[in-house]
Amino acid sequence: MSAIDDLPPLRDVIRTHGLSALKSLGQNFLLDLNLTSRIARTAGTLEEMTVFEVGPGPGGLTRALLALGAKHVVAVERDARCIAALNEVAAHYPGRLEIIEGDALATDFALRAAGSRTCIVANLPYNIGTPLLVGWLSAEPWPPFYESLTLMFQREVAERIVATPGTDHYGRLAVLTGWRAVARIAFDVAPSAFVPPPKVTSSVVHIVPRAAPLPCDRRILERVTEAAFGQRRKMLRQSLKSLGVDPLALLEAAGIAPTERAEQIPVEGFVALANAFTAQRGSKASVSL
Repeated sequence: MSAIDDLPPLRDVIRTHGLSALKSLGQNFLLDLNLTSRIARTAGTLEEMTVFEVGPGPGGLTRALLALGAKHVVAVERDARCIAALNEVAAHYPGRLEIIEGDALATDFALRAAGSRTCIVANLPYNIGTPLLVGWLSAEPWPPFYESLTLMFQREVAERIVATPGTDHYGRLAVLTGWRAVARIAFDVAPSAFVPPPKVTSSVVHIVPRAAPLPCDRRILERVTEAAFGQRRKMLRQSLKSLGVDPLALLEAAGIAPTERAEQIPVEGFVALANAFTAQRGSKASVSL
């Protein structure tokens, strides 16, 4: 493991500060600085960027981001035990690291990013990775406050993010991601890279927002995909009944065969369904008036 700065090796940092990964916080510390540098490089050029990091732990990825030239890193850490180690990193990079002790799920990233070029790079705690991603993909207004997301997930979650129609992992998360962004798995990370080693392989996913997604009400799209994938093995003419409108008329308006199943429908098809549902609701409201 080659050095990227003059700070102590991460194993020494963990020993000095008596840190141990907490399962309750979904922690798995990444100690290989070559690997953290690879994650940081996946995000692209960082020199003019404010970079948000969630769950920095002892600061391995934080150090890589700063060493590769990030203008400003904002590290959100819930575990008070890690703050002293992060303060040492902040002292080594004066004025470039801001540490927020708090819950990432309750943090207003858009507000803190106002007026700056921003990306998010994180080895996300396993237990909050998906909720954070959904929140960032649901940002309003769109395009969002960030230029890219470079995030580590369990491999199974990563596959759900990038899944395509007709595959086992294709579902609501893939539709939301594919509608608003372009996502790819950059590389996998073996369990042995972490302390303690998780039981699963992890993957780094790089996500770039689309400047102009297909027009659609996000909340309606989520409602339609919830109905469709809630009974994913059934034909859409059956699974969409829970929407409270005539599913056959809805499918006809969207140009989709009633015998199709949710896992077969591309993102564009779900957008068409959501827009048809919006139109049907609007026509019903007009009739009631």
